[in-house]
Amino acid sequence: MPLIVQKYGGTSVGSTERIMAVAKKIIAAKSQGNDIVVVVSAMSGETNRLVNLAKEIAEPPNAREFDVLLATGEQVTISLLSMALTEQGCPARSYTGGQVSILTDNTHNKARILEINDQKIRNDLNQGKVVVVAGFQGVDADNNITTLGRGGSDTTAVALAAALKADECQIYTDVDGVYTTDPRVVPDARRLEQICFEEMLEMASLGSKVLQIRSVEFASKYNVPLRVLSSFEDGPGTLITMENNKMEKALISGIAFSRDEAKLTLVGVKDRPGIAAHILTPISEANVEVDMIIQNKGENNTTDFTFTVHRNDYTKALNILNDLKELETKEILGDDKIVKISLVGVGMRSHAGIATTMFRILADEGINIQMISTSEIKISVIINEKYLELGVRSLHTAFGLEEAQKPA
Repeated sequence: MPLIVQKYGGTSVGSTERIMAVAKKIIAAKSQGNDIVVVVSAMSGETNRLVNLAKEIAEPPNAREFDVLLATGEQVTISLLSMALTEQGCPARSYTGGQVSILTDNTHNKARILEINDQKIRNDLNQGKVVVVAGFQGVDADNNITTLGRGGSDTTAVALAAALKADECQIYTDVDGVYTTDPRVVPDARRLEQICFEEMLEMASLGSKVLQIRSVEFASKYNVPLRVLSSFEDGPGTLITMENNKMEKALISGIAFSRDEAKLTLVGVKDRPGIAAHILTPISEANVEVDMIIQNKGENNTTDFTFTVHRNDYTKALNILNDLKELETKEILGDDKIVKISLVGVGMRSHAGIATTMFRILADEGINIQMISTSEIKISVIINEKYLELGVRSLHTAFGLEEAQKPA
């Protein structure tokens, strides 16, 4: 029988009524001749409630005990969903991450999956049961409860699908697929029928919130077909899979953007070997991630050095630069009113001139580009945040993303 792993997020199981509706959806999929394994998140708002409880006791909370607390959210959901399935005549069995034996490393609050023992799941499937597994959690070698961090339930689902060699991993969420861009910014944004892992990885890393990047990386590594679907309405969703010759080779598959950007510029810093490392080493040691970097040749053996960070890390990074000793620079400038817009598409590999077209479109709208970064299938620019929606809409229209593009 075909094996499908389904994952339901917090909004999909946010109430007992929603859980009963999800149970009906699962039963419908099973009635079509599929074996079903389900991964669920905590009910909407529950994880935040638990986090707030912990903070009332200790700030920051003990990492091990914090994992013990957070893991209870998914335990509630798996038991309620299993009850709902059984009540509707479908035999089901629930498991926590530890009971399934999802083995992780011992990094509390951000553990990584090392191994999955699938024997219990296979035994239950052979008995005709639906297996319901708690997402977001596992156990380390010492049997301590661990959690996987942000997007952990997506990662659990993909990892189970890989271990079970599932035919498809279906991620049910509050949107009905992956769109050419955010429909809240561009109402004419189009749902994609299919997108390759490489494009989805870029979209996720550049600000698309549909899937967490860790789950896409896992799916790509183990070639697990992913499908993003809505838990609130029926539809084909978006299939994320390996690139193949039959796939539509659109010039641009989507436009991603991030509002959470900030940049720092060191003006007139001494241009000498190792200056970039001297600037960025204390930044990385403070666990601040750097994205785009530009170094320009200046006058009198000086250079202007600019880099971007997440807006939440802006003040920390600025303070680090101001505290750097022996940093000979004329001035340190900062700007936390910027955004990043990115074009993504495997079609860029075989088509020249896309960057030029992008720059011309933005120029025609009076939008100044502050920084540029490119890869084989991506072009990103930094602009003033007030031009974000204008820029995205103009590019979406200019590249014809509201209509299905014909293969090149």
